[in-house]
Amino acid sequence: MQYSNLDYPKKTIWLIGIAIIVKLALSFLLELGNDEVYYYTYAVQPDWNHFDHPPLVGWMIQLSTFNLHWVSTLSMRLGSILAAAVSTWIVFRTGTLIHSARAGWFAALLYTCSIYTSIIAGLFIMPDSPQLLFFTWSIYWMAKWVIKPHQFNWINWIGLGCLIGLATLSKVHGLYLWAGFGGFLLFHQIRTLKQPFLYIAILVTLCFVLPILYWNLGNDFITYKFHSKRVLHSGIQLASFTQQILGEFLYQNPLVYIICLIPLIRFGKLKTFFHNKALQLLLWLSIPLILLFWCISLFNPTLPHWTGPGFIGLFLIAGVYWSEASNNVFPGLIKWAMGFLSLLVVGFVLLVHVFPIQLGSKTPENLGEYNPINDVTGWTQFSAEFKDLASQDLQDKTMQDKSPILVSKWFPAGHILFYTAQPIQKQVIAIGALEDVHKFAWLNQDQPNLQIGQDAYFIQPSNLPFDPKKSILPYFETMGKTDTIQIQKRGLVLRAFFVYRFKNCQKIPAPILPKK
Repeated sequence: MQYSNLDYPKKTIWLIGIAIIVKLALSFLLELGNDEVYYYTYAVQPDWNHFDHPPLVGWMIQLSTFNLHWVSTLSMRLGSILAAAVSTWIVFRTGTLIHSARAGWFAALLYTCSIYTSIIAGLFIMPDSPQLLFFTWSIYWMAKWVIKPHQFNWINWIGLGCLIGLATLSKVHGLYLWAGFGGFLLFHQIRTLKQPFLYIAILVTLCFVLPILYWNLGNDFITYKFHSKRVLHSGIQLASFTQQILGEFLYQNPLVYIICLIPLIRFGKLKTFFHNKALQLLLWLSIPLILLFWCISLFNPTLPHWTGPGFIGLFLIAGVYWSEASNNVFPGLIKWAMGFLSLLVVGFVLLVHVFPIQLGSKTPENLGEYNPINDVTGWTQFSAEFKDLASQDLQDKTMQDKSPILVSKWFPAGHILFYTAQPIQKQVIAIGALEDVHKFAWLNQDQPNLQIGQDAYFIQPSNLPFDPKKSILPYFETMGKTDTIQIQKRGLVLRAFFVYRFKNCQKIPAPILPKK
């Protein structure tokens, strides 16, 4: 069936609308994951930068929750959902600009079917969520310059600088946009390097980077030290390289990956196809970024989503290619891609709510370890039971009023803060090394430390094994009774929570960071 160019915008709007509805439903069905509740701390204590990432994800949470006056799984994820919707439309508009509405529609379908862009960054609230919005927007702006340079004035250049700056305020990947654009100019449009507005735009982006640098200057450049440790040369590791490739394959959706790979495989047979300057630009904005992390993965473990922004250009290239190719092949492949994504999402929800399976460890000490279900379920149930337990402790005078909850790792600390401590107004105090507690070290600075004579709780999920007797007990006189709260689904115990009671603080933990 053939469609006119007027049909494709309508189809894209319908696609976006359906995606929004599905994601809103998922927000009610799935609790916040480890990363999401951690980024909640960015909104609790806003700053120009944080231990591991720039601030924009925290600002997005502040905006979607009305500065934390409406906090729920829906409000937390609302910014991500809306950003993904806008990004999908921008991808459609970019495809339309560089080729046709049909190409834009195909690219929008690929963007929606990708697990990374649709779920990981398009549902869950992550630094990637605002980053992809400004990444796609920047690509559209660059493509507009390539195709309609006479319509690109100094205001547009400044706008591009702002967009790349905002992408960088989301995640450091944003700076690659200038690197990819610079590579394109150097090899295909070298005369532009003499244009002063290009450098003004770069300076505008650097203005967005200055707050990040200023924060790091006052914090011993901890962000760069942390990330540099993750990419330092440690000898060739074929296992991490293989994990990176396989991870990408799954994160992008295997069918989407194949759809994007075919045009690149046929590169030699389609030289005229890639002589298009807009497509050359897209290659520069995608392939080098992906290859960079492939190279890093040869020496150090990486994460599959790090290459995610590089696939945006490949979605657009594939959209152009398949819009000119067979009318039969792409619809079949994209239906399988949509089916795979739907099966994955529905299957996961069913595992969480209807057919629970113990996919992780079955031993009592680390019950549920490596079970992905435990990342997005169980905390609401536990927190309700802990509230009753803490209330009974107060009534029985087992624990003092206002006994804080101690944490030693950034996860499960985020879950404990969001689901357990804040609803009952309990203080969360981090004890441990900076590389373990991350942002919680800065949260410590805005609150009183543990006091001599004070009692405290420590909560340990069985799927995140840790022995508090070694690291927590030395600060206290004794350890009281330990309670176990089991999380069950349809009679199956998925994990347990061990609630430790530490009595009468004898030694105050040293501050993780210097006091302000």
